[in-house]
Amino acid sequence: MSLRRVPVPLPPGRFTHRFYASQSTPVTVGIRREDPGRKWERRAPLTPDAVAELVSHDKVRVLIQECERRVFPVGEYIRAGAEVHSTLAPAHLVVGIKETPLPSLITSPVPSITQGSLVPRTHMMFSHTIKGQEFNIPLLSRFLAGGGKYADPHLAEDGSLGARLIDYELLTGPDGKRTVAFGWHAGVAGTLEALVAMAKKHLEHGVASPFLYTPRPHTSSSLDAHRAQLRHIGSQIVEHGTPKSLGPVIFGVTGNGNVTQGVLSILSELPIATVNVQDLPALCGNPGTDLRKIYLVHALPGSYISRNDGAPYDRSDYYANPHEYRSEFHTKIAPYLTLLLNGVGWNVGFPRLLTTAQLALAKRLAAIGDISCDIDGGLEFVTRSTTIDAPSFDVNGVTVVAVDILPASLPQDASVHFSERLLRYVRSVVNDYKGAKDEDVEASNALKGATIASHGRFEKRHEWLVPKVKAWRATQDIRRHDTSDMRSAVGGRGGSVAKRKRRVLVLGSGMVAGPAVDELAGRPDIELIVASNSLQEAEKLVAVHPNARALFATMDDQTQVSQLVKESDIVISLLPATLHPTVAELCVEHKKHMVTASYVSPAMRSLHSRAQSAGIILLNEIGLDPGIDHCSAHALLSRLRAENKRVVGFTSFCGGLPAPEAAEGVPLGYKFSWSPRGVLRAVGEDAKFLLSGRNWEIPGESLLLQHFPDVPLSNVLKLEGLANRDSMHYAETYSLDGGELRTMLRGTLRYPGFAALMHSFGAIGLLESTKTIHLDRWSSLTRLALEQKLGVPIPDGDAPTLSSALASVLPPSRVPALLEALNWLQLVPSPDASPLAGSPIPVPGQALPPADALALHLAHALRYEPRERDLVLLHHEVVACDPSSDTERVYTSSLTAYGDARASAMARTVGLPVAFAALRVLDGSVRATGVCGPIADEAVWRGVLEGLESKGLCFKESVSSGPSMEGVLAADLQRTTTASASASF
Repeated sequence: MSLRRVPVPLPPGRFTHRFYASQSTPVTVGIRREDPGRKWERRAPLTPDAVAELVSHDKVRVLIQECERRVFPVGEYIRAGAEVHSTLAPAHLVVGIKETPLPSLITSPVPSITQGSLVPRTHMMFSHTIKGQEFNIPLLSRFLAGGGKYADPHLAEDGSLGARLIDYELLTGPDGKRTVAFGWHAGVAGTLEALVAMAKKHLEHGVASPFLYTPRPHTSSSLDAHRAQLRHIGSQIVEHGTPKSLGPVIFGVTGNGNVTQGVLSILSELPIATVNVQDLPALCGNPGTDLRKIYLVHALPGSYISRNDGAPYDRSDYYANPHEYRSEFHTKIAPYLTLLLNGVGWNVGFPRLLTTAQLALAKRLAAIGDISCDIDGGLEFVTRSTTIDAPSFDVNGVTVVAVDILPASLPQDASVHFSERLLRYVRSVVNDYKGAKDEDVEASNALKGATIASHGRFEKRHEWLVPKVKAWRATQDIRRHDTSDMRSAVGGRGGSVAKRKRRVLVLGSGMVAGPAVDELAGRPDIELIVASNSLQEAEKLVAVHPNARALFATMDDQTQVSQLVKESDIVISLLPATLHPTVAELCVEHKKHMVTASYVSPAMRSLHSRAQSAGIILLNEIGLDPGIDHCSAHALLSRLRAENKRVVGFTSFCGGLPAPEAAEGVPLGYKFSWSPRGVLRAVGEDAKFLLSGRNWEIPGESLLLQHFPDVPLSNVLKLEGLANRDSMHYAETYSLDGGELRTMLRGTLRYPGFAALMHSFGAIGLLESTKTIHLDRWSSLTRLALEQKLGVPIPDGDAPTLSSALASVLPPSRVPALLEALNWLQLVPSPDASPLAGSPIPVPGQALPPADALALHLAHALRYEPRERDLVLLHHEVVACDPSSDTERVYTSSLTAYGDARASAMARTVGLPVAFAALRVLDGSVRATGVCGPIADEAVWRGVLEGLESKGLCFKESVSSGPSMEGVLAADLQRTTTASASASF
């Protein structure tokens, strides 16, 4: 497309006099500085040598912005004939690497080389807009007419002088292949980064490989130096082999373009043995495989893409009908790889190379280098790009490298290569501005094809982006309207113009509040109020957040709480579960949304129709268990249904535990990362479930006896389990209430010994929750609870009588373990008891039920000490049948999370889902109303899983032919039930 010249008078004062000093203005090329936020971006689109050619040969004026980070010093450009310029406003053509930051973007017209007319300006860049990337829609808007303040203010409404946007990514030759790209260098740099990540991951597992000596790409100015180091690593492999525990090291490479050619080029320095896809099973299965080689499978689409009807891959048909094809990469290739180097591109509508769920099947895979870096693309789990500072993140135990400026790690080599190829296109644009005949017809045609927008409108093949720009502009108009309303509300032009922030009210400041507060306050458009009966706790939570504040409030002051709810946009209740319905009533009254992590109680459920009438959601069960368990189970079950699998068994266990080292020698093998009273209450709840075809109903008083002594979900940890409330309710929730279901069980995980000791506590009256006692000291709690239980007095300080009384309600064999625990906890008089760490907890002044008193004491005695970690385990097992073959497979999905110095695992897995869900509701993504759980709306459960993944809390999935755990659980439960029935206590 040639540049249309529009003879209009030059507007007065818009351009400097100096710019029009001569009768003929030279065509001017501007080289801009890159976004200051991209601190590693050192590349240049044109080298000083290219500038010298343009100045001397083409008589072009070249302007350059100063940048001390650029790989070529500005002095070299000055010596080549360039002039330093701060804004590049005179430039007809502006060239850069990445997209121009909006504050620096100039799209106004420029004078033609003949005085008296204006012509459109041209920008060349990687704009990252051609796929409709949301984050760059504001950039596109500036090139289009009809946008008011969202287009360039200098444009006429028809956009006739609108700037031209040319994207390097669209510059191609007659063969359709890209001609100006950094792909080859991205392949080299991405391979080096991925090799480093792979070596680190192996080291985490206790294996040191020769690849630990791989240099990161930015650590040398010379690509030759990197090659020499890889050759040295290769010589070590030839001499000593790779570690036996890794088996054969197999690299998988995808793609066939410049990226892949870069990958293969740098890997050629290693002792590579090329293999085919069909060779992989034998290669891994043969213990005699030669470990003095690195095996490489270059996987082209035909080896892993096939039609859904079983027909083979056909390239032209695939691109015409991508929905008719599926990827089998996860079964044919991924399970055998040590490292995946992805160089294949992806477009919407095409099958993904690898999904997050499929990644769990790649047990050998240590690292992935996603060199294509398609966010939410062919690798589903690549949801964000990484930086050279922090080049990787973990998903399901696999390290993922997704640096989006990989060639910037090799800035000099990459810039020289790029500049050599770009120069012809720059000359073509220059000739167009000169009105001269362009001898390079191929370049001119390529520029037409690479133009996204010009003269204020999209080129035809990009018109599909119009609705995206219109939608973005509409949201900006709404925000501007909101700002205008606020200006009016505070007194017109003299008032503030700041947009009103959304107000989030958090009620409660307990153990799980920290991560929720941090996540919510991380949004600058939110004003956060943390209201608590412990002002000190609340102030600590908000101390580092300028958009958050703490308030003292209690539920006793209904007027105050009602006003806080009224002034908020959404309410998050982290209060005790019994108080949620009271908060919900206020939310219904004031028509405010509410989110809480607790189970839906009958009182809460009774508000359903009123909440629907009010148009609000009362979102419950959005913590860990319930919460994440529902989200992850629903995701797994939905996927199996989509594959036409028939679910016959569902087993799920979850537990919040101390890390093994923190549980050693501690009564119950337990410490409290959430409400102790909630833990004690849960062990007395009735349970109802289906296991191996038998319906079970266990009353609360028998739950601790009829437990699962061995839950076989870990090869490392020994665990026991308790059935969790009414599992059958969730058969309906998960749509598993068909007649073929033989197992529906949800349980709680504990370390061995928990159930027996907690049952002993109950047997001696420590779990009594109705009658009260009055303590004078903690060491009398056991005696007073037991007196109440037996109805007879026990002399204070009489150890033999106390032991005898304990033996009257427990088998004698259980008494020593109980007394040992009570001594440790200082709940019986003992001259040998060691004082508990920290300040002693005050004895309550009022009469309390023994269970409440025990909860108070355990919160202190079994609290986490500094530097102690907690552990969250969540495990689903689904047994599903394939109707076509009538064979059963066992599908598992597991989450393992440890606490750290910032927050406990429990706080993260309860607090973060609450925050993610609240933000989805606040942003208008959630359409459900009434009393709901997370799977009532996809925006909630998918948003929670995606949010957790972004924080490194990922589910690991696997599939096998069995056996499932239900047989072990059924046999163990039968034994504990028989033992319980024959017990004399």
